[in-house]
Amino acid sequence: MTTVFAESNPEGAIGPDTKRQAIRAAIRHVGDVSRTLVLPPDGSRPHSEAGALTQILYSEMGRREVFDVMPALGTHRPMKGEELRQMFGVSIPQRAFKEHNWREDLARLGVVPSEYVHQVSDGVLRDVMPDYDIPVEVNKRLVQGGYTAVFSIGQVVPHEVVGMANGFKNVLVGAGGQETINKTHFLGAVYGMERMMGRADTPVRAVLNYSHEHFLKDLHILYILTVMARGESGQMVMKGIYVGDDHETFLRAAELSRQVNVTLLDGPQQKVVAYLDPVEFKSTWLGDKAIYRTRMAIADGGELIMIAPGIHTFGEDAEIDRLIRRYGYRGTPATLQALADNADLGANLSAAGHLIHGSSEGRFRIICATDPSKLTREEVESVGFEWRDVSRVLAEYNPARLSDGPNDGFYYVGAPALGLWSVREKFEH
Repeated sequence: MTTVFAESNPEGAIGPDTKRQAIRAAIRHVGDVSRTLVLPPDGSRPHSEAGALTQILYSEMGRREVFDVMPALGTHRPMKGEELRQMFGVSIPQRAFKEHNWREDLARLGVVPSEYVHQVSDGVLRDVMPDYDIPVEVNKRLVQGGYTAVFSIGQVVPHEVVGMANGFKNVLVGAGGQETINKTHFLGAVYGMERMMGRADTPVRAVLNYSHEHFLKDLHILYILTVMARGESGQMVMKGIYVGDDHETFLRAAELSRQVNVTLLDGPQQKVVAYLDPVEFKSTWLGDKAIYRTRMAIADGGELIMIAPGIHTFGEDAEIDRLIRRYGYRGTPATLQALADNADLGANLSAAGHLIHGSSEGRFRIICATDPSKLTREEVESVGFEWRDVSRVLAEYNPARLSDGPNDGFYYVGAPALGLWSVREKFEH
């Protein structure tokens, strides 16, 4: 268990030579890369630089018998031809890309016992779900694929489900099975994302660490972790890159992410405007990051305007979409009651967790501005949001003319997936 490579530059940027040095260090550490599996994030993490690092990995390996790339989709929809080319370039053959199905093609590695789950989460589920074993499932390629090397590549950034994204999460959730995903998502939602976001020590992270310690170590996965942030000119730059196979490597990356990805404000904001890039966000399942990452900065009675020109659906698959449409973003009490009364929601705990995440709990207004030809006013309002026509909103709040931070009468966030915004006292409490 060790850190193989670590380099950070919080005031500047990691250059191309350093990135290549990190990849070379990873290859040297593994040794036999003749049959390689790479687990990068999918297109919902376009700023991670995982696509570019995967290309460097491919180019640096020399002779290889097998080089497979399986984007860690989690619950997200599969990536197709042009999306893969945009993220991973054209040098890697299309036949190398494999699809992860979080409902099928799974291997069960073990179970995290209920008592441990209740212990690390202050017993938040003990009364309502005393039997809360969490099965640990991953894509069967990891177990049965005969790979000599597995590289997990991804970005460490504040996250609503686990506190800080990546590390073991990229394997256990990104390449994990539905029971693992459902139960970890719901655990985090009930525990409270505002207690976890931007923190490396959380109940869900403890469950992932337990899973790694008991079930993943024999798979010999090497993790390549990036920390990204906007540079002085506004472009995305790499602030850190870390290579290792243990929790300590993740903690080093998480500490840097807290430094460069968390924006602390002296007081709550009455109005926050968040832009959801249409290339990145096509569903509220992903687009609700505008809610998650800014909620700790919004005043009671305030409002959030989500500018969502690309959103055309709620869920990333048909069943999750149906559940969101049926139950809506009504807050924790309503969701827990719906869960108790309805088997379909009970069978999809990640959806229940998402419905909790996507509600303001009545604390502030949420206005979702969409293209009515993609997602209508009636559809948006039916799930509990207010609606505005995105063309009118873009005329009022033009992203090309706005800068991140305070503007005239509102606070603007141009890329909500890249960080966390909070009133200082809420985050430091």
